[in-house]
Amino acid sequence: MASKQSTFDIEQRDDGVAVVRMDVPGEAHNVLKAEFADEFEALFQRLRTDSAIKAVVFASNKPGSFLAGADIKLFENVKTPDEVVALAEQCQGAFHQIADLKVPVVAAIDGACLGGGLELALACDARIAADTPKTVLGLPEVMLGLLPAGGGTQRLPALIGIAAALDLLLTGKQLRPGRAKKVGILDQVVAPEALIDAAAARALVLAAGKTPKAGLLTGGVAGLQARATKLALEDNRLGRRVLFSQARKKLQSQTRGNYPAPERIVDAVEAGAEKGPEAGFAAEARFFGELVFTDESRALRHIYRATEDLKKETFAPAGTKARTIDNVGVLGAGLMGAGIATVTIDKAGLPVRLKDKDDTGLAAGIGHLRAHYDKKVKRKQLSRFEADVALNRVTGTTNYRGFAGCDLVVEAVFEDLDLKHRMLADVEANGREDTIFASNTSSIPIGDIAARAKRPENVIGLHYFSPVEKMPLLEIIATNQTAPEVIAASAAFGKAQGKTVIVVGDGPGFYTTRILAPFLNEATRILAEGVSVKAVDAALTNYGFPVGPMTLLDEVGIDIGTKVGPILEKAFGERMAVPGESAKMIEAGWLGRKAGKGFYDYEAKKKNGKRPVNADLYDLMGVSGDAGMDATEIAERCTFMFLNEAAHCLGEGILSEPMHGDIGAIFGLGFPPFTGGPFRFADRLGIKQVVARLDAFTDQHGARFEPAPILRDMARARARRKQRFYN
Repeated sequence: MASKQSTFDIEQRDDGVAVVRMDVPGEAHNVLKAEFADEFEALFQRLRTDSAIKAVVFASNKPGSFLAGADIKLFENVKTPDEVVALAEQCQGAFHQIADLKVPVVAAIDGACLGGGLELALACDARIAADTPKTVLGLPEVMLGLLPAGGGTQRLPALIGIAAALDLLLTGKQLRPGRAKKVGILDQVVAPEALIDAAAARALVLAAGKTPKAGLLTGGVAGLQARATKLALEDNRLGRRVLFSQARKKLQSQTRGNYPAPERIVDAVEAGAEKGPEAGFAAEARFFGELVFTDESRALRHIYRATEDLKKETFAPAGTKARTIDNVGVLGAGLMGAGIATVTIDKAGLPVRLKDKDDTGLAAGIGHLRAHYDKKVKRKQLSRFEADVALNRVTGTTNYRGFAGCDLVVEAVFEDLDLKHRMLADVEANGREDTIFASNTSSIPIGDIAARAKRPENVIGLHYFSPVEKMPLLEIIATNQTAPEVIAASAAFGKAQGKTVIVVGDGPGFYTTRILAPFLNEATRILAEGVSVKAVDAALTNYGFPVGPMTLLDEVGIDIGTKVGPILEKAFGERMAVPGESAKMIEAGWLGRKAGKGFYDYEAKKKNGKRPVNADLYDLMGVSGDAGMDATEIAERCTFMFLNEAAHCLGEGILSEPMHGDIGAIFGLGFPPFTGGPFRFADRLGIKQVVARLDAFTDQHGARFEPAPILRDMARARARRKQRFYN
């Protein structure tokens, strides 16, 4: 007999197990909400007082979603840290009730078990998960600049040990069932159809007092080593002091002090380990209250909301029917082309016809795909049979046979307009009248490519980032002639590939290449002023960028920048001019990592684990490399060039709104996430202050720093809301 509630449905089984099924009304996924307090209390009152209940199983009625954590809107309207602390204590209290039930409780996990969902499961006596692709477990709050506030910082270390828990808490990793069982979060992994019965059986075993004991040799030698490490580091105060000290040192090297949440996570775990659970839970709630109001968390939550909004965006007028894309062609089997083919097959599940000019290039591209799937098999993410099925979705060719069946063809050939024109003509000759032609160019205006098209409405830009399999952004470039149904189809295709999609206007460099170029150029100019390579890189990584600009140039290839540079300089003048030092490096053959030398020397041995600088670089540039410059000035000169060019793009209509620019900069180029992106960062600094700083740089270094007109106008505005990109 089932007793139906708004969120919780209790099924009383004949064996005495009460199965509590969660189903949050009106939501695609189960999420925690503040208004559940009364429902939780009524549920636990029933579970505590019904003498017929021998054990409890928590499960979900939503396929693919056990409990995805707290609704992010839960604390968006709070005014003070104390209000947030109260919400955290309320959540902790609910999960304490699970832990304190006199009958055993087992979590039956099918689908996403994240954040508060995992915290609920940790409060249970055991956890069993269904072996399905959608089942993942993790505490990703750190990605929002927060920490778990339902007891996760206390219960996870108690379950799997401090070191293993910190690894998950500080990274926000999401684990598949097999891995979660290996680290000790799960007790059992079963087929989805057996989940409830297996959870009920485990609950009854616990109720009978027959708790399975782990054998002494469980885990073999690795298990013994893990237990020895735990005894040495975690089970005594001196060892814990070493462990937490090492964690903080590692943290500082990774975050450079730009993210407060990881530090507070370590503090909360340490409070529980040293002062006991009560102190740990209190610290967790208190820190959560502090973090919600930090600029960093606000920025990271802004990014999260923006990406959620982009998932729903069609980028086309209401009522537009997107063209169907069932078959895809890719021209060019190099790293980009092979990468595009890989995500098309792996994520979108679509067949790909891969073309290259010769068998050697084609073999390399298909080898790239095979290596991708071999790695998945090795990591047990796929069976060999599943990998082979996926690989059968790619076919190769050195001609255009089979392209008549392609709904979309993506060219990923060299940045040469004549070559791209030939590709376009070939596709129009060998494809259908409605075949979409997409260019993966990083700088050539799509309008220039479409100028030779018989059907320009079918031409669009799909700008991927390398490596395609890892980089999350897809920048779509539409011309004034691109058909709305082509834009909508391309956006849907990108999302199916697992990409975060933005659509920008056409022009030289579009958005991402255009804003990156002056950033890298300025770094090279600073180098030419005598500042060392390592000082420039360190200034920007300390500022929050994932890699320094000199390292990035080496990875991309210094010659690539000089190919893009003339296109941008012709369109935008001095502020896009490539420094002459880059040409000198190309003449010397120092093209970056691929050539063995660039700003760094990739042929020399590392010193103390660090890559040595190219010893001849400073002589080539005619500088000493030991000029002093304040790190903040280095970082601001580069970053303000980035920010200013983003403002130019918005003012000129390349961007339709600031949010797209923030997501493009962060997901495509590594702009520091804790800032929220260039536009939110400008708001945080204050537009008047940004303009003043750009003016100062203009006086010192030239017209390339002249503030974008939109910034000038905003700085002069009298109304505060007009002095911000976001209200």
